[in-house]
Amino acid sequence: MWGVTRTLAVANQKGGVAKTTTVVSLGAALNEFGRRVVVVDLDPQACLTFSLGLDPDSLQLSVHDVLLGRVPAKTALHPVADGFDLLPATIDLAGSEALLMTRTGREFALRSALAELAADYDVILLDAPPALGVLTLNALTAADYVLIPLQCETLSHRGVGQLLDTVGDVQRITNRDLRVLGVLPTLFDGRTTHSRAVIADVAQRYGVAVLEPPIPRSIRFAEAPAAGKSVLSTAKSSSGAQAYRELADRLIKDGVL
Repeated sequence: MWGVTRTLAVANQKGGVAKTTTVVSLGAALNEFGRRVVVVDLDPQACLTFSLGLDPDSLQLSVHDVLLGRVPAKTALHPVADGFDLLPATIDLAGSEALLMTRTGREFALRSALAELAADYDVILLDAPPALGVLTLNALTAADYVLIPLQCETLSHRGVGQLLDTVGDVQRITNRDLRVLGVLPTLFDGRTTHSRAVIADVAQRYGVAVLEPPIPRSIRFAEAPAAGKSVLSTAKSSSGAQAYRELADRLIKDGVL
């Protein structure tokens, strides 16, 4: 439909930076623009899976089974209310890293598993876990781009340098084509100079692009998971929903997704 499938990993080893919210909301926005989207939950806590209305404890198959080669990715997919598909996670994923560690080519397990989805989707969004282990390495190895959500608060950028070092290792060893799309400011309060200062510091300190628009702080994001939907469905006209639409539109116009 749109040509080559693009895979975007959303990663930050720090929790609470709106990583899962970004995957859900960006996926919904891209779907509104006509992209065929699948999102992949790589976090054993299964926050993405829960946010999209599935009970991880009731699932028979998950990305855990896919990574270990037990089933094809297509057999574990679930459609969600926002119009795209989900490859869910369960607590079993916590054991995947240990099992993958014993396997040759462990960093390529996800890339190999997702290859069969390329013909059916325009965009694959990967929700990496808040850690720099084997699962995150799999996400970075499978991705064309990495996006780094960053909370606009003091010291929130601690760890960004470590993540960028890991990205550099991946570029040298397992995925030379991986590109850093940039940092996405989240939980942004435009009324304060502090939020703007954090963004400026990150751009200068790490030399990475700062994506626009920044995502505003809003209670609407916390309310959406209870409905098993994105904020684009539960609060269509909210500032947060509009920000993700603008981000999706920008990424499409720039030829990224």
